[in-house]
Amino acid sequence: MTVFPSATVLGYPRIGANRELKRALESFWSGRGGDPAETAERLRAARTERLRGLGLTEDSAVPEDFSYYDQVLDVVIATGALPSRFAAEREALARAQDPETEEALRAQFTVARGQGDRPALELTKWFDSNYHYLVPEIGPETEFEWLGSPRVAAARLGARPVVVGPVTFLALAKASEEAPEGYNPLDRLEDLLPVYARYLSELKEAGARWVQFDEPALVTDRHRTPQERSALLAALRTAYTALATPDAPHLAVALTYGHAFDAVDALAETGVQAVIIDAVRGAVPGARELERWSASLAGRTLGVGVVSGRNIWRADLDAALTVLRGIREGLGESVAVSVTTSTSLQHVPHDVERETQLDEELRSWLSFADQKVREVATLARGLAEGDEAIAAELEEARAAAASRRAHPGVEKSEVRRAVAGVTEAQRTRGDAAARHEAQGAALGLPVLPTTTIGSFPQTDEIRRARAAHRGGKIDDRAYEDAMKKEIAEVIRAQEEIGLDVLVHGEAERNDMVQYFAENFEGFATTVHGWVQSYGSRCTRPSILWGDVTRPEAITVEWSRYAQSLTTRPVKGMLTGPVTIMAWSFVREDIPWGEVADQLGLALRAEVGDLEAAGIGIIQVDEPAIRELLPLREEDREEYLEWSVGAFRLATAGAAEATSIHTHLCYSDFATIVDAIDRLDADVTSIEASRSKLKVLPAVAEHGFHRGLGPGVWDIHSARVPSTEEIVELLRVAVGALDPQQVWVNPDCGLKTRGWKETTATLRNLVEAARVVRGDLDN
Repeated sequence: MTVFPSATVLGYPRIGANRELKRALESFWSGRGGDPAETAERLRAARTERLRGLGLTEDSAVPEDFSYYDQVLDVVIATGALPSRFAAEREALARAQDPETEEALRAQFTVARGQGDRPALELTKWFDSNYHYLVPEIGPETEFEWLGSPRVAAARLGARPVVVGPVTFLALAKASEEAPEGYNPLDRLEDLLPVYARYLSELKEAGARWVQFDEPALVTDRHRTPQERSALLAALRTAYTALATPDAPHLAVALTYGHAFDAVDALAETGVQAVIIDAVRGAVPGARELERWSASLAGRTLGVGVVSGRNIWRADLDAALTVLRGIREGLGESVAVSVTTSTSLQHVPHDVERETQLDEELRSWLSFADQKVREVATLARGLAEGDEAIAAELEEARAAAASRRAHPGVEKSEVRRAVAGVTEAQRTRGDAAARHEAQGAALGLPVLPTTTIGSFPQTDEIRRARAAHRGGKIDDRAYEDAMKKEIAEVIRAQEEIGLDVLVHGEAERNDMVQYFAENFEGFATTVHGWVQSYGSRCTRPSILWGDVTRPEAITVEWSRYAQSLTTRPVKGMLTGPVTIMAWSFVREDIPWGEVADQLGLALRAEVGDLEAAGIGIIQVDEPAIRELLPLREEDREEYLEWSVGAFRLATAGAAEATSIHTHLCYSDFATIVDAIDRLDADVTSIEASRSKLKVLPAVAEHGFHRGLGPGVWDIHSARVPSTEEIVELLRVAVGALDPQQVWVNPDCGLKTRGWKETTATLRNLVEAARVVRGDLDN
């Protein structure tokens, strides 16, 4: 029998416990110096030592999934699959012969971030997580060539390299600009496989005994007809029949983020030595599957992900052991069972023990990456030796669960009654056409009104004031004065640029979710709980642990002050219930639909207070609503019912003359245009620039009649788009939609951008709107 480690995790946070990689990258990009490769080498060595110390002591038990920017980009670089506009970067990578030289890293980052008139690869969400990956662009012209990977050098540390598998890589790719209509990148599989085979030979030569290929594309049926599903499974068989050879390292294929039992069957027909399933978000295999696999996987290993890689609640060790023992019994002795996490731990922070400012009881309920490693090791020991071997750990987990159930903030009767009493009328606004007429009269905006999404650059002055306030060096009044000064500057700048609808810039907000979490009851926030979102961008998800209430108004005074500075409308800015959930670690002891309605009621009160303060446009951001869409078709309608319902609960109390906006970003929204329509927002702004407004045909086909702001500036890239580039996008928009519908805005908020590029691009945006208005007049 080929034995995979009995205990392992599928990946580990890679930005560094103190965000060391983030700082090294941003210093490198800004020209301040620094060597990302040196930082990476230290981080890789430290994490390998750390994981072994936490209990992953078997050969190949430590995963090596470090990435400078993104795991999908890593494959783009390793296989030479760069779009033609990055021909110079491809040549630089081929010339470097080492992917970690300064020249090679600069080439990689140009592909990731764009340069001049060459846009970066498109960003979108990694399945139903808040992580963003870079979308490969593959066409008939794409030349695959081995250009090297940092994982080869890292394999010398004795870790198990982790690579995005070839089927998922191509399934997530989009057709290149040169590709013909309807082109499927998966058609290039047989051309790509020799480069993957070269990758495996390089890893083996470096000392890798096991290699993990991640194939999460197999767990989703988005866009999959039965014929497409059959083709995907055939591709899986082709790929691993070719790669799992006697000359290659042992292969473990991970099917994460859901379940795909037919993919397990397909892999059993190949030579792979281990298959890993997600038993947290995915289904637990039943007797029929286990009986089948006991024969088809004989002599191999089934890895079972029973510790969540997505959330931070302490594992129920008793329940996990029950699942593991049931699977082992069903498989019999012919198949080894390994204990793993359900996904990579890249979605959770490093170590809960560092959160000394958290309430001690709450902290006892939590498990971050390091604690999850220990849980995996504990479960493997319990599976091998029995409950007696882990009696102390079992009792500690039971006590934490009992403490959580008994805490008074977990269940508040008044909140439960309010949610139970919600009626359909509370989720319903008046006629959309009547609202449009009332809002037009109240606001008096021109055709193609210009605006931004909400936040403006978070300057050093803002950060210093926030740190001084947090540290007690300035009092509340001084902090408020500092923030008002920033708001006044943002209003002045927007008036000078010529925007039609203004925002207050959100200077007082550290994060669009954490800010609300700090003002709602039922949440906690962390100090060190950073998680990578994309590249060097990190977030600190809040912890939604109890029933949610809003003790008092949160945003009203800031919005009232901003509106007092101008005669132009200023949007009130709120974060929607689904996004608050998606970008937090959410309780799982009650249905998420109930959690969403608790947030909807709290936000509904905030909307009412903003209206009473004279705010005529209120934006309730839901950038994550597409993100949480279930990967399986049969689960989606239930999700859309409660997610759309929670948004409407938050907004439907608004008067006809109040314009409700929402914002959605970085997901393929063409698949849920109907759900966007059901939100019943008066104006919806969407991320669209990197995809060159590809969502608009689906919007037009659906017959969407409300306001729409397709983003015309990719704010996740440092480049400044020209007026001509924005004009071209706006002409696409007014060609696909009624010009009276179209708003002009960036893709997302401007928090991460600098003032210089912000003002330059917004001037181009305003001028582009003027040009296209002129087109419409002629």
